[in-house]
Amino acid sequence: MPSLFPTASALSATFGNASPYTVQQSVPAKRSPHQARTELYQSWDIAEDAKQKTAQLSDAAVKEYSKASHQAQAVAGKIELYSGKYYATCVLGGLMACGATHWAVTPLDLVKCRRQVDSKLYKGNMEGWRKIVASDGWRGIYTGGGPTSLGYSVQGSLKYGGYEYFKKFYSDLAGPEGAVAYKTYIYLAGSATAEFIADIGLCPFEAVKVRMQTTMPPFATGTLDGMRKIIGAEGVGGLYKGLYPLWGRQIPYTMMKFASFETIVEMIYARLPGQKSDYSKGAQTGVAFTGGYLAGILCAIVSHPADVMVSKLNSNRLPGEGSGAAVGRIYKDIGFAGLWSGLPVRIVMIGTLTGLQWMIYDSFKIFMGLPTTGGAAPPQESSIKAGPETLVK
Repeated sequence: MPSLFPTASALSATFGNASPYTVQQSVPAKRSPHQARTELYQSWDIAEDAKQKTAQLSDAAVKEYSKASHQAQAVAGKIELYSGKYYATCVLGGLMACGATHWAVTPLDLVKCRRQVDSKLYKGNMEGWRKIVASDGWRGIYTGGGPTSLGYSVQGSLKYGGYEYFKKFYSDLAGPEGAVAYKTYIYLAGSATAEFIADIGLCPFEAVKVRMQTTMPPFATGTLDGMRKIIGAEGVGGLYKGLYPLWGRQIPYTMMKFASFETIVEMIYARLPGQKSDYSKGAQTGVAFTGGYLAGILCAIVSHPADVMVSKLNSNRLPGEGSGAAVGRIYKDIGFAGLWSGLPVRIVMIGTLTGLQWMIYDSFKIFMGLPTTGGAAPPQESSIKAGPETLVK
């Protein structure tokens, strides 16, 4: 009688290849002659490709930067800290930091000055720029850019170079222990002294700039034309009639700018792991921008009333009128609220401006192999020799 169940040989023949313990040998399919050879074409990721190209460009830029820095240091030679060459380097860094950045924000400054003189002239920045471009073309939004660039180049060089000098001067007067105990007062005194001198160089250019920006059409075609017209009408004193208000605006501004920057940068490094020297050049310039931006906000608030008064005096002062009388008359016209006209715009402008200035200034100091500002005392070595090994980390 035949069995009701399949034999072992039948089961093996039927299900043998399906056993989980049997490794199937795959036979590669025959490739068509028209089919691409995939082993020659690897997968391509556009994001990864962009990342690699960015890294390559960054590495190339770092190499070129280091090469240029090495060459600049080789030409400059040994730079002794607090020497004449050191202060000259700081002067050049200040010139680079201030002239270009102030010129770049001329469109903001133009609208701000005109709104300070006549708050009803424009409702906002966009409307102001639109009207200026419609009447004067795109060049019109840079009205006053010439005296701005020249004036703040002079002011920046004297301010930054002077600050480095007077900070060391007052620190030496206070002595080693006093320099640490009263460092904030030293920052304030050094910056105030430097700004007092710097504003004497700035004032003639500021007078031309404000008049060009607050008269429509502008009373002069450029810096030299403006100075010639002011001197012809009012004498040389006409270029300096805004000096006292300028001191009133710039000295508190600069005291806040330098003292708060030094303090903020010190606080940032105190909260970061490690020491300042542990961070790369890029990281240190990033800290400089952050500290500068925050310091700039404080600067704008402290100095804004005087900034409004400077604009009013340069555009509205009566012939033969004394400074005190002019200030009193203008304040009677605009009131306390008028002193704060245009503050939001100025906060954005000064915050960005100050952040960029400190970033450029400290970047130049790194480029020349010098330590950056704030966060820690400079190295005690008497000199810094040229060469790539001297670049601050």
